[in-house]
Amino acid sequence: MCGRFAITLPTDAMAQLFAAQPANDLPKVPNFNVCPTNPVHVVQAGDTGRQLVSMRWGFLPHWYKSESAGPLLINARAETIAEKPAFAKAARERRCLIPATGFYEWTKSEDGARLPWYIHRSDGAPIAFAAVWQNWGADDPVKTCAIVTTAANQGLSAVHHRMPLILEAEDWGKWLGEEGHGAARLMQPGPEGVLDYHRVDPAVNSNRAEGTELIEPFGEDDIPRGQLI
Repeated sequence: MCGRFAITLPTDAMAQLFAAQPANDLPKVPNFNVCPTNPVHVVQAGDTGRQLVSMRWGFLPHWYKSESAGPLLINARAETIAEKPAFAKAARERRCLIPATGFYEWTKSEDGARLPWYIHRSDGAPIAFAAVWQNWGADDPVKTCAIVTTAANQGLSAVHHRMPLILEAEDWGKWLGEEGHGAARLMQPGPEGVLDYHRVDPAVNSNRAEGTELIEPFGEDDIPRGQLI
């Protein structure tokens, strides 16, 4: 899964990277602790080209009567996204990208402590999560989104059994629907050697934590042991 992430890329750099026109109401950056229900940067395709917009992280199906009417849908499993009523139409028609610098996962030590890990590209480049979006509400629609996840590749499986679907630049157009069909073929674990990870301060266990120190190495940096969570 992907339950927290960091974004440090300036807005103008994001717009340039994705060749997208930025909106005026984008979330502030940097944010080292992006949490569910927070507004996030999203790249979507449109008739006039790509747009960089703000959306609520937490997909709201159209039948929800309120934002808390059902489970908080921050992730959509690639294996079932085309079949789930909440996501099926979005998977066909409303795919998008969420920029990130890295993301967090947790293991559990033998004594039950939650141990956070920061996962990032080995080359230091920004990450593009595959995602889907949905307008929710009739009177004043709220744009909402969920990150697509796959089974973890071998390199990341020691930290977690799931991982966000990360797309390389050459696949962005296909995922966004700019290059015809074929997005389904992108929904598989990423290649080995692209991601690296290290332990970070347990302070990030709090959704109120902030600051660059959240992504800095902390404590022992061995291969994780104990229970995955």
